[in-house]
Amino acid sequence: MKKLIYTLALGLLIASCQNKKNEHVGHEQHQPEAATSTSSQSDNSKKSIPLEAHGNVGDAHVSVYYHSPAVRDRVIWGGLVPYGEVWVAGAHSATSVEFSKAIKIEGMTIPKGKYAFFTIPGQERWTLILNKNWEQHLADNYDQAEDVIRIEVTPETEMPLTERLTYTIEDKGEGSGAIRMSWEKLSISLPFKTD
Repeated sequence: MKKLIYTLALGLLIASCQNKKNEHVGHEQHQPEAATSTSSQSDNSKKSIPLEAHGNVGDAHVSVYYHSPAVRDRVIWGGLVPYGEVWVAGAHSATSVEFSKAIKIEGMTIPKGKYAFFTIPGQERWTLILNKNWEQHLADNYDQAEDVIRIEVTPETEMPLTERLTYTIEDKGEGSGAIRMSWEKLSISLPFKTD
């Protein structure tokens, strides 16, 4: 009799554990659906996400690798991103740009390869920088001596809101292109030629 009671109690305990396990598994099965939701609210609640931008301009392939932060109701320019300081043009690691062949920026030949893309934001003008040291954390190890080129551009302001920092590769035809960064209500463009 004791053996029967023990067997029944053990059976009930196992069944109870199985039910709890199934309830937990069922909960986990619903979790990915919520995580993969494309609603902007859930996407923008994340601090930053790794993204890539790819495009062809003429016969050159251009890739940009970056971490994309969201505005999240913050003051970006002159706030989160100060004016007059070297900025990684993204979050976490240095934003990197890779060219599959040599390109030209303002008449200067930039050899094919991978570069860090930095900026120095200003209220009126921005400095755009390609730097040899593409693998670094933020601008912690930035060294101006490793700059390949610096150019000044005027940002486009009062653009439609871009909640999450975004890069695009623009093919303007006849071997001309640009790497465009847009965030908040501002956009900058690094023009280049492939011929």
